[in-house]
Amino acid sequence: MSDHAPSSPVGLAWAGLGRALRPQWISAVTPATVRADVVAGLTSATVVLPQAVAFAAIAGLPPQYGFYTAIVVPVVAALFGSSWVMVSGPTLVISALMASTLSAHAQPFTPEFISLAIFLTFLVGVLQCAFGALQLGRFVNFISHSVMIGFTAAAALLISVSQLKDALGLTAERGQSIFGQIANLAAAAGETNLAALAIAGVTLGTLVALRVLAPKLPGFIVALGVGSLLGVLIEAEARGVRMVGALPSVAPTPAMPAFSFETLHALGEGAFAIALLGLVEAISIGRAFALKQNRPFEANREIAAQGVSNVVGSFFQCYAGSGSFTRSGVNYEAGAATPLSAILSSCFLLAILLVVAPLFGQVPIPAVAAVILYVAFRLVDLRAIRRLAATSRTETTIVAITFAAGLFVNLEFAVYGGVIVSLLIFLSRTAKPTLSVGAPDGLQSHRPFRNAELYSLPECPQAAFARLEGPLYFGSVDYLERELGRIQRQRPNQKRLGIILRGGGDVDLPGAELLISEAKRRRALGGDLYLIARFPPLLRTLERFHVIEALGRDHVMSSKGEAIARIVPELDPEICRACKTRIFRECPAAAGMESAPPTERLSASVAAS
Repeated sequence: MSDHAPSSPVGLAWAGLGRALRPQWISAVTPATVRADVVAGLTSATVVLPQAVAFAAIAGLPPQYGFYTAIVVPVVAALFGSSWVMVSGPTLVISALMASTLSAHAQPFTPEFISLAIFLTFLVGVLQCAFGALQLGRFVNFISHSVMIGFTAAAALLISVSQLKDALGLTAERGQSIFGQIANLAAAAGETNLAALAIAGVTLGTLVALRVLAPKLPGFIVALGVGSLLGVLIEAEARGVRMVGALPSVAPTPAMPAFSFETLHALGEGAFAIALLGLVEAISIGRAFALKQNRPFEANREIAAQGVSNVVGSFFQCYAGSGSFTRSGVNYEAGAATPLSAILSSCFLLAILLVVAPLFGQVPIPAVAAVILYVAFRLVDLRAIRRLAATSRTETTIVAITFAAGLFVNLEFAVYGGVIVSLLIFLSRTAKPTLSVGAPDGLQSHRPFRNAELYSLPECPQAAFARLEGPLYFGSVDYLERELGRIQRQRPNQKRLGIILRGGGDVDLPGAELLISEAKRRRALGGDLYLIARFPPLLRTLERFHVIEALGRDHVMSSKGEAIARIVPELDPEICRACKTRIFRECPAAAGMESAPPTERLSASVAAS
């Protein structure tokens, strides 16, 4: 076997993934950090206990699958991830997306549905590992915060409607759309089970009261306990109220996901959406807490860790997980020092479950529904929506489109729709870069170049200078072609044009062809085109696309001063002689004059350099 590193792109990618997954925090563990992590882990375990039940129900799975995910996924993600305090596991948004993806293929809570969920988790993990191997962390940023706001609002509303049936104790049909579900609920409203409604109401009221009066108490556990106690007192099961039922096992056991190419084809699209959204959640949370701790955060490392955690989890009957903001926040506030806190949290959760698992059989379904309704309501970021509506029409549009797509089409499409709209808006902005004509401002002592149109500055009658702020690429070529035509029409006598590309960003082949075309057009009119570019990579790009060859090497300068010195001698001396502006230092010499007022002899190029 060769000692050299793999040279193929795939080999390099997976070698990079291997390096990314080497745990980096173990050497930081000390007795003091262990003590802090024990406290944080125990606190986090009490929070996830009721969450796992609720989120599994949202995903269409029995409670034990939420526990499996809350035990296995955090351990793997903590071992290999980049964040020191983030705790992974079941999340509300991913649970909702799992249910949306799978409900078209099987009935929730059935063995077929469970099998599909585990295989879908495997697909999600493989995709995330591939993203990490290909170093695609930066592309996750294309899902803007506005997309997440719209998506979570749609998911919260869909979740709320789906849980009303259980909160009211109804047996209404699910319905193919939100309107269908609401119609079915309205039709069955007369059959509301008052015992179920009472349990849901008391559980929800307890949650709200605890948040106001005792926010430090484990509100979800207390509320489920109060709802369950009420169920026992009123003999709810005898009144037709459904219970969670006995859990067959709380300890995750190894099992191979059921694989088939038919299932792979059916679930591929949904798997991509879940993988993408899961990474957005994890990276957003990881970065937020890295800033709080003043620690570095590696997005690609976290992507790889999330992928491995889901792949491993699928072999222990877990469903797709991601970073949990609630558990991560609790972990941070409880004083977690290293990722060991997340691993200890899983250990404590398993120990607690072995003791209290029999009690979960007596938890009423309406109590769980009330917890889910409360979590869904808290998921809607009304403050952010109001702020966006007041400050940004563009971001509000992204939120509205994502929300509508999630509500009226499906949640997977909402992710894609929001990303597409964000990209279209980004491209529309970059497709209209600023091309402003500048001139030296004689009212300033150092006479900087400023926007001549905006500041009503005098310009040279024969030459114009325009600064390009933005990329010169295929998306902006049409717009810039129109802008160059506008400059020519408004300044027919300014046949020589210098374009400042210092801030022009990238230039591609269509952009290079535009520059060559503009040079030919101006030369046909008796003028010329000059480029002012200093950045070496930009100059190499212009060389590669033959722009410098077409214009002439002497038509590409590194500063405005050099360009002015090159252009002024080529101007018509008769026009210069009659000119009264004389905005450049070279103007007197060109006009055959020996002297001029000092303020008029100052070069704008020197002032701007």
